[in-house]
Amino acid sequence: MTASSQPALLVRGISKSFQAVHALDGVSIELRHGQVTALLGDNGAGKSTLVKCIAGVYQPDSGSIEIDGKEVHISSADQARELGIETVHQSLAVIDTLDVPENLFLNREITRGGRIGAAIGLLDKKQMRADCAQTLDRLDIRIPSLRRPISALSGGQRQAVAIGRAVAWGQRIVLLDEPAAALGVEQTARVLDLIRNLRDNGVAVLLITHNMERVTAVCDKAIVLRQGRKSAEVDVKDVSKDDLVAYITGARTTV
Repeated sequence: MTASSQPALLVRGISKSFQAVHALDGVSIELRHGQVTALLGDNGAGKSTLVKCIAGVYQPDSGSIEIDGKEVHISSADQARELGIETVHQSLAVIDTLDVPENLFLNREITRGGRIGAAIGLLDKKQMRADCAQTLDRLDIRIPSLRRPISALSGGQRQAVAIGRAVAWGQRIVLLDEPAAALGVEQTARVLDLIRNLRDNGVAVLLITHNMERVTAVCDKAIVLRQGRKSAEVDVKDVSKDDLVAYITGARTTV
């Protein structure tokens, strides 16, 4: 799917400080529908802080955020989700004691029994399982049993459920913070396939990663942060892995 001429997300001049530490200093980025953008930088460069500002976890000190050309104020993670922004953090935010459908529908549970059922939280587990199976099948995510608690799944399967939740609900923008960290080769390949699936369905994807192989495998554009500022923005097809490393270390810049 080709990218729209209108940015899915436009961040202008975002700054964020934690007391004396300037985590972000006037950072501007844009994400486009049907594209995967890598967000690169050393530890402490401001990558996760930027994602948390977009996801409503942090409130920026200054700057603005636009979604599909409309300026928005994202005051919470719930509001970010309502605006079509889904985030997969490094911690995954899955509940070990819940099964796969319950995690997929976390905070969006389907209830039965009308208003009374909704008021007392009476879950329609049959419908949730059916909808969950349909979503996972569409993404080619294979889970042995949807009734098993998340704690019984492998690391790759847990990661796939977290990304599947983002895919299921993120109709516009998906933010992925090191989604393949600590995964094996086969599990990582499945995660990369999911990212391609998002891109091909017109979703704007932001991928934080330290792995240059993953950048060249799935990303269209790369943005580099260094010491809280944007130091480079390049088309991935026009640069090498060594170029990307040089931008990350500060040996080269484009902005």
